[in-house]
Amino acid sequence: MNARIAAGAAALLLVAVLAGCGSSGSGSAAPSESGEPSSSSTPDESAGPKASPTPTATPIALPTDCRAILSDDVLAQLDGIPLNDASAGPSGVGDDGILTCIWRDPRADTTSLVTTISLMNRGPALDMLNALVTTEGFSCFTPDGGTRCEKTWPNEQYPVTDGRTLFWRDDILIDTRYSNLAPDGYTSSIVAYLFD
Repeated sequence: MNARIAAGAAALLLVAVLAGCGSSGSGSAAPSESGEPSSSSTPDESAGPKASPTPTATPIALPTDCRAILSDDVLAQLDGIPLNDASAGPSGVGDDGILTCIWRDPRADTTSLVTTISLMNRGPALDMLNALVTTEGFSCFTPDGGTRCEKTWPNEQYPVTDGRTLFWRDDILIDTRYSNLAPDGYTSSIVAYLFD
């Protein structure tokens, strides 16, 4: 019963924050946390998400290049891992404008990093992030003028870590699922490319 009350409280907190959420479209601070969870960048769950109420004047365009969105440091960490290999499935820019980037060596059983960058309005974003918090135990916080939710778990078959990180700001959703491949600063690099 207490777990249900805590989950409900977390959902209400996220609803309250995202209901007034928006941010400036330019000039955010340089990313300070890593692209994926680490001991040095653990979110403060007790503080809850906070966001700037300033709306964006100009919509942000979806990116079209999986390498251009990443810093040199992140690209160096991905060196040698194929990008958008045909065996990994559909990737690149889809007919709907969504960019899908798949970093995966087809010879590996589980090592992969899949990111989709799409448009998502505040309402659907709020519903999705609330569901992740209440039903799947994601933690959310608000770096770089947006809302970031993340979770890691042990892979069911291999002794590696799987995870998912989402970042939403100004109607853009960056959604990354990974297994045994979490370059330091990955999500923050994409955020900096899109919003700085």
